[in-house]
Amino acid sequence: MTKTSTSRGFTLLELLVVVAIIAMASAGVGFAMRDTSQVQLERDAERLAALLESARARSRVSGVPVRWRATPTGFRFEGLAPSAQPDSDLPEQWLDPDTRVADGPATAPALTLLLGPDPIIEPQQVELTSRTQPGKSVRLATDGVRPFAVLAGAP
Repeated sequence: MTKTSTSRGFTLLELLVVVAIIAMASAGVGFAMRDTSQVQLERDAERLAALLESARARSRVSGVPVRWRATPTGFRFEGLAPSAQPDSDLPEQWLDPDTRVADGPATAPALTLLLGPDPIIEPQQVELTSRTQPGKSVRLATDGVRPFAVLAGAP
């Protein structure tokens, strides 16, 4: 007669699998709880930086000065010739309707940026904020030589 032993408890491998599942679930909850208004502002700022650089390049190619102006409902590029392809024209609204240009002495609603045609422009910046949460803001800027970029740690 042989004696069979039954094991009790969990093996180390089983415990590691449970800990890994808990870690992945915690990370998922952390990402799901991210502040969506700040994410939307950052997305609009990245998009605006790309649009400003596109308009800046088109201004250099055409030799015509291009200006960007903030409007109550979005923004507008002035000086760009209409494109032969309507889909290639630059947009004039924010992705999130809650986004706007920050009000204040340095950045008025009629803020204007000169984007060219010179390859070196004066240093410029724009601060975007949320209409419903004015404490949330993102700033993008250029020193005149480098492209527009979202500034890390901007208020």
